[in-house]
Amino acid sequence: MKGLQDFFEKYAFGVCTKLGEKLRIPTSSIRLFFIYLSFMTFGSPLLIYLMLAFMINIRKHVRRRYSLWYY
Repeated sequence: MKGLQDFFEKYAFGVCTKLGEKLRIPTSSIRLFFIYLSFMTFGSPLLIYLMLAFMINIRKHVRRRYSLWYY
């Protein structure tokens, strides 16, 4: 079980971690929230998760490009 968790933490998008840092909530609580909500709503939070992952990825690239302009 620990190997599976390590795999997802390494290769997942980091949405739960980023939300946890911003909201000062444990990452495990956010992950459980997404899991329970996915079961209750037949997977629709997965779309929210992927949209947040896309936004985080785009923001990371924009910041990198913006920092290169000024150095």
